[in-house]
Amino acid sequence: MFLRDVAPGIHMIQNHNVNCYVLEDSDGLTVVDAGLPRVWNELGWAVRELGHAPEDIKALVLTHAHFDHVGVAAKLVDRLGIPVYAHQRDKHLAAHPYSYAHENPTAVYPLRHPCAVPILASMIAGGAAMVRGVTVTRELTAGETVPVPGRPRVVFTAGHTYGHCALYVPTADAVISGDALVTLDPYSGLTGPRIVARAATADSAMAVESLAALEVTGATLVLPGHGDPWREGVGRAVELARENGVA
Repeated sequence: MFLRDVAPGIHMIQNHNVNCYVLEDSDGLTVVDAGLPRVWNELGWAVRELGHAPEDIKALVLTHAHFDHVGVAAKLVDRLGIPVYAHQRDKHLAAHPYSYAHENPTAVYPLRHPCAVPILASMIAGGAAMVRGVTVTRELTAGETVPVPGRPRVVFTAGHTYGHCALYVPTADAVISGDALVTLDPYSGLTGPRIVARAATADSAMAVESLAALEVTGATLVLPGHGDPWREGVGRAVELARENGVA
């Protein structure tokens, strides 16, 4: 599903229960997160729907480098030669997107949370087992404004991965939270603002602490890596995420 102008200058693609975003300004387009492999055709369609050519994509920015956010990264680099931005702590993970740290065994979650099974099955259908790694060529630094279309500001939110970064877009009053805060946890099937289950989170205590960095942005709109946009303010989203705890 393609949601045009989910916020001014930000467009959203939901594909196999994973979200990626396209930032647009007069300099062109930035892709934020690269979904799963089967988002490729939908991303191309979205670019054309916006009145652009693929060559107008100037950069890929990764909030983090799990396999479900790196899906078409290598293909974008192969076709367009664009730079790939991520935090230095996620550089190895980007090259090896299945080598992620997590606190609990992933395999037990479908047994504990049967409602997650259709979500995880959809992700597998989206190519979750076929992701190529990618080389990070530019590093994200906390507090910097990334010199790419959309001019997002880096918010360091480690915990889900050790190099996780959210992206605050002041002109849109929006924060792309990646998996630092989601409204759908693929591993438990639970909805509403929360951090992702220990099945895919490196350090849940750190992830909860990082919610404070999101809260400081004061954004009205939260755009998560999984689930629907949250329009009731980042402060309320963080409050609920803390109350909901960790699966």
